[in-house]
This record gives sequence, structure tokens and C-alpha cells, in this order.
Amino acid sequence: MSLISQNAVPKELKKKKRDSKKDEIAPVGEGQEEAEDGGAVVDLEDVKNQKRKRVRKEKDEQMEIEREKEMKRLENSLFGSLDKVDNTAALFFTDRSANSAVSVYEEDVDMGGESDELEADNQRKPVWVDEEEEKATINIAKVNRLRKLRKEEDESVISGSAYVSRLRAQHIKMNPGTDWARPDAHSRDYNSSDEDSDKESEVVVATGFQDAEDILRTNEDLVLKRSAKLLPGHLEFSRLGDANLKDPSNAPVNSVQFHKNAQLLLVGGLDRTLRFFQVDGKKNEKIQSIFLEDCPIRKAAFLPDGSQAIVTGRRKFAYSFDLVKAQVDRIGPLAGRDEKSLESFEVSPDSKTIAFLGNEGHILLVSTKTKELIGTLKMNGSVRSVAFTNDGQQLLSSGGDGKIYHWDLRTRSCFHIGTDEGCLNGTALCTSPVGNLFAAGSDSGIVNIYNRDEFLGGKKKPIKAVENLTTKVDFVKFNHDAQILAVSSRMKKNSLKLIHVPSFTVFSNWPPSNQALHYPSCMDFSPNGGFMAMGNAAGKVLLYKLHHYHHA
Repeated sequence: MSLISQNAVPKELKKKKRDSKKDEIAPVGEGQEEAEDGGAVVDLEDVKNQKRKRVRKEKDEQMEIEREKEMKRLENSLFGSLDKVDNTAALFFTDRSANSAVSVYEEDVDMGGESDELEADNQRKPVWVDEEEEKATINIAKVNRLRKLRKEEDESVISGSAYVSRLRAQHIKMNPGTDWARPDAHSRDYNSSDEDSDKESEVVVATGFQDAEDILRTNEDLVLKRSAKLLPGHLEFSRLGDANLKDPSNAPVNSVQFHKNAQLLLVGGLDRTLRFFQVDGKKNEKIQSIFLEDCPIRKAAFLPDGSQAIVTGRRKFAYSFDLVKAQVDRIGPLAGRDEKSLESFEVSPDSKTIAFLGNEGHILLVSTKTKELIGTLKMNGSVRSVAFTNDGQQLLSSGGDGKIYHWDLRTRSCFHIGTDEGCLNGTALCTSPVGNLFAAGSDSGIVNIYNRDEFLGGKKKPIKAVENLTTKVDFVKFNHDAQILAVSSRMKKNSLKLIHVPSFTVFSNWPPSNQALHYPSCMDFSPNGGFMAMGNAAGKVLLYKLHHYHHA
């Protein structure tokens, strides 16, 4: 124990010796880790950091040099060498591909001996050359049709190759290609103020447009429109939702009519309710209904000007409903008349006169303004139907004597009486809104179609006798352009026929075989022909879309 304690060195003394040795030790060099005495350890952190910085710097310099070399290589490959310029190379050259084919062929002929030099350029070389073309000669002055190939008046004989080139040039001249299909065609400058810019850029403007930009502003004249003529045989139509689906009638519907705006539909029937619907073919919303307690409706119709609706029943009076004021006024009983019913009537196209059918062949003319009787007309037999002409100055009537009367409303006198062929009792009349046709139906189910001018001239035979109905004809109706005539009878199911007027043939697919019309009682076409509404005895108003007509 004593030996150990005597030789022991204090800790503080050891620490001082180590510090003094560190101070005496000097680094041998870069990367040397130990001193010469073999025991002292040098701080390696600083040495490693210096190495890393030096290596990183060398790498960055190398990458920068490589990046500059790559950029120069790309520039040379894309734009050519910018450092060296070949003074012998041409500064400009002619791009022959931009010229038309005509100029190419003509230049080939003119240059003649320079063809070898042109072939050395970037021109397309022929796959095969006929050697005999060079040897052959053609006299273009001898043949009349080849004289147009001459370049000079006294030119006559040319070589075969020149002849081929001129023929090709002439062909392209006579049959120019489509500009928009050629990639070298010049696009039009739409901002140019030159008046002849259209001609210079060879832009052909369609008829009806001021410039090519107008074509992009509308598709009106670019869409293929249907022919104005309705074709016979097959009628294109589709069934829509019932027009009175929102409020169906509990009794037979006796009247349907479209307002002149084509959106408002009037429906009246024996349930004594007058209904108005907004027809769009989808929802057909109900607008208003009017209940007439003492008048089961036999007929209801708008005035042509759309201001009022006339409603009648089997009564001595009628009603007038003002659409603007929403006010109902009574018409009649008429002074000096003892008619028990004013259920049948027609309104003049000028909306000034209402013609009621009276007793014993009397036709009662009532003013729509004063609602008073302004005149009467008297037939020899009973009156069953009347119809105004387009101008509203004449009136046609038929009845129990089988004759058709023509009345002049200005003088209130009859100026012509003609016999309706094969008719014993006339039951329906209608004049066409276009042309001079009129249709007359009878209780035998026959509908005769006449030309009014020929009928007034003494021709008794009708243009066409429609015999598709077997029971009494209750109504006939032309559409707005007189291409369709509807004839119907209330006494038989599905007895509604549509006739193609220009050909006087019945549409074969009407009535539809898979849809029941029930007992048709009334119908009407919309003002532009797009819709057709039909009321029946079941209280429904069937609505159809006629595809030939684009507007309602």
C-alpha cells in the first residue's frame, strides 16, 4: 500500500502535463492524424470540413463547364454554328414549294438546260422517267385543241417532256385545287380595310352575308331547313300530355281553340266551365276557369283579335268574356227575335261581326262592339252551318236544302246559290285561310272540296269528294297553310281523318292504331300549325305535335 501511495501522481498534476504536451505538439501536415510522440490526437473535424468544401467546389466547377458545353451543342444543332459563317453559301434562296404547281411546270419548261441543276436542289425527283419523251416531238400548232399550249404565236414543235409539263400546267389551270386544303395557302387578314380583300385572299362569302365573319355569328342559313311542302302519305306527329291534364272536364268537351298567340288554349264543355290553359306540350298549366251556372257550353271561340271569347249554349242568350278586363257580359236575347237557342255561330276574320244560326233559315248578324243585332240573312231552307271568307266581306251558308249560298255582307244580299253535289243536308262548312278552297260536309258523311272561283263560275263538280266517313260530318277544319284538312264525326269512335290537301289523299297513319281518340267532338290547329288539339266525349283534350311545323 505504501509503494502505491508513494508513486501515485496527483490528478491536477497529470492534467497540467497533458495541456503542456498539447501546446508543444505541432501538426505534421494535411491529413496527419497523430504527432511524432505517438500519443497525441489532433482535432480531425476541421480537417474533414475543409476537405468536403474543396471537393464540393471542384464538382461545381466541373458541372458548370459541362453545362456550358451542352448549351453550345444545343445551339449549334438548332440554329447552326454562330461562330463560323460560310462566306460561299447563298444568303437567300427561293422556296419553290410555296409556288403554285402551274409556275413550277412552266419554269421547268423555260429553264430547259437548267433542269439538271434544279434536280440537284431539294426538288422531288420522279420515280421513273420515260426516255422516249425526250426523243419524241409534238406539233402543237397542227391540232386545234393543242394550240392553247403555245407560248409564242409561231411556236409549233416541242419536245415530249415540254409537252407533258404544259399539259399538266393546263390541267391545274383549268381545275384549281381547294385553297383551304393546301398548307401553303395564305390565310385571310380579317382586319384588313381593303375592299377587295375577299377577292385577293380568294375567300368566297356565302350569299346573304357581308363578310366571312358573319357566318360565325348565326346558324340561321347554315341549317338545312325542311321543305315548305308537306309530303303526302305519312304524317309525322307525336302524342303529348293532355292539354287539360291539370283540370280535366267531367263532361264532353264541345270546343277547343288556340289563341292567336299560340300559347293560350280555350276549353269548354257541358260541365258549364270555361277553362284556359297555357300550352307548352309538357306542363300545360291551367291559367283560369270560369263557371257559367246557367249555360252548359255548346260552343266557345276567341275573336280573331284575341280580345274576347264568345260562349254559347242551348239558350236564348250568349256570353262574352273580356280577356283584358276579366269581365263576363251577356249577349241577348236579341231584340225582335224569338230564337230559343244561339248555340251555333261563327266570327268574322275582322272580329267585327258574329253570325248566329237562327230559326227557319235566318242568319243573325251581331256586332261584337255593341252586342246588338245589326242585320239578318234568310235562306230558303234551314241553316246548319256558315263560314266567312278570308277578307270577311262574304259569307257562305248551307242547310236543309243541300245548297250552298254566297252572301255579300256589304249589301247583305245573296249573289250566288249552288248545289252541293250529292248533298241532301249540309252540316259543315269551312273556307281555307290560304287560297280559294272551301269544304262542305253533309249528313251522308261525304266532304266535297271546291274551288270557290270555279264554283261561282258555274262548275258544280267538286275537286275532290272525301268518302272516308260513314256518319254525319260534324265539323271540317283547315290548318293555317291549308295543307291539312280535318274532317270528323261525333257519332263514331276514332272518326277523325286528316287529309293532305295538295294531293287530296288521306294520311295513312292517322288516326294512330295504338291510341284511342274516343268520340271526337271538336279540334283545332295552333296558329302556326305546330300543335293539334282534339276534344272528345270523355272530357279529355288530346294534344299532338306535328313535326313538319317548327312553331306552334
